[in-house]
Amino acid sequence: MALSRDDNASTTSQSTYAEKPAPSDADNGKAVTPTEAGSPRVSSPALRQPATDMAPELRDDDVTPDAEKDVSTGTEEASAAAAPSGFNPEDFPDGGLRAWLVVLGGFCSLFCTFGLVNCVGVFQEYYLRGPLSNYSASTVSWITSMQVWTMTFGGAVFGRLYDSYGPRPLIIGGTIVYVFGLMMTSLAHKYYQFILAQSIVASIGSSAVFQSSLVAVSTWFYRRRAAALGIMVSGSSLGGVILPIMMTRMINADIDNVGFPWTIRAVGFLFLGLLIITCLTVRARIPPTPRPFRLKEYSDNLKDVNLVLVITASFLFYWGMFLPFNYIILQAQDQGMDPTLTTYLLPIMNAVSIFGRILPGFAADKLGRYNVMIFITLLSAIVTLGLWIPGKNNASIIAYMVVFGFSSGGFISLAPALVAQISDIRQIGIRTGVVFAIQSFGALTGSPIGGAIVAAQGGSYLGLQLFCGITMVASASVLCYARYRQAGFDLKKVV
Repeated sequence: MALSRDDNASTTSQSTYAEKPAPSDADNGKAVTPTEAGSPRVSSPALRQPATDMAPELRDDDVTPDAEKDVSTGTEEASAAAAPSGFNPEDFPDGGLRAWLVVLGGFCSLFCTFGLVNCVGVFQEYYLRGPLSNYSASTVSWITSMQVWTMTFGGAVFGRLYDSYGPRPLIIGGTIVYVFGLMMTSLAHKYYQFILAQSIVASIGSSAVFQSSLVAVSTWFYRRRAAALGIMVSGSSLGGVILPIMMTRMINADIDNVGFPWTIRAVGFLFLGLLIITCLTVRARIPPTPRPFRLKEYSDNLKDVNLVLVITASFLFYWGMFLPFNYIILQAQDQGMDPTLTTYLLPIMNAVSIFGRILPGFAADKLGRYNVMIFITLLSAIVTLGLWIPGKNNASIIAYMVVFGFSSGGFISLAPALVAQISDIRQIGIRTGVVFAIQSFGALTGSPIGGAIVAAQGGSYLGLQLFCGITMVASASVLCYARYRQAGFDLKKVV
């Protein structure tokens, strides 16, 4: 049953449950179980808050009869009473050694996973002038597009497994598969081999690692959640600074028997060391609850209008987001930029993205996560249409990389915070996974569409740039509507 805008706004505020008079063990970083401290027993981890269009409706078998009476009151106080210890806002540590160690482990995991994704331009350039020079740019871009798609779509599976088994087995298994896939990539010479090793095997392992780390951080923070996620996700930006320079220098090094194969092996060994840190530090605050797999869990979440709007906005943004990463180097070279300078374009973008992933998170916790998300999405669209398209010299291209690096980094870090804001923390794994799975199709098809547009226009990048900017305008429009559903036209409201 949907509520009015005013009622809906109250249920989606950042304080979903009533505050408790005293902090629980979780404030000190101690893991809690769902049934301690005399809390009502939950027969399944399904949502136990007033039924709104913000989350799937409860089934009769999801709560005990006593708990049903609490939920039926439709009040915030009833929700607070029904929520087991560890799920109320005051139960989240929001800091402490254990919580920040989880952020550290997540930082390392994002350095190794999405940090490598930020190097797609390096892969694209090497493949086109090296082993895959007889393929078109659009065809080659399927390698990196499938890599991103597999990583993000895997969230639908690994998010569900996280809810049942926790992060540890997923991270350990994912690390082994990821490093193995990279080693196989170093041996590849043909198109299908790169697809199998880089786009499928390595990406499956990568997905298990980053998805588990991302969800785990959300369970340790509530009021500082966007800031914590921003710090964690900035690891991918740091990877995007270091890895392109490292890989380009090693690939082009005038040293016998180095080249691409040993470059990828060196990256694999580096990742192995960092992911061991992730294995040791990332842990679940709330014990997992094993339960049978049911497809209905996915369809139930898609009945949540607010979640569907976040999914739609993310899909549209991801449709265009990777186009600058994939094609800015090729475009700059076509416009006569010195090859030495083009090497630093991606590191410049990713260096600025470090601040773009951290600062908007702190701002979002104060000003509202939807508010800040709309701003940075519009900023991405404006600079793409107003700066990338008319920019024809080195200064304008670099300026675009700086601004877009900041704004796109903010979108990546805030998207999980939006999902957590409108979700019950016991379902955070599957709900985050559903968002990543659907938005992955935007990442999968965006770059090939861009490459096809460039080919159809005889090498002109104008159509690609327009496609990139328009998808971001559409994403911002969807986010504006999502905010309107919760706060109406009250522009001062923190949402």
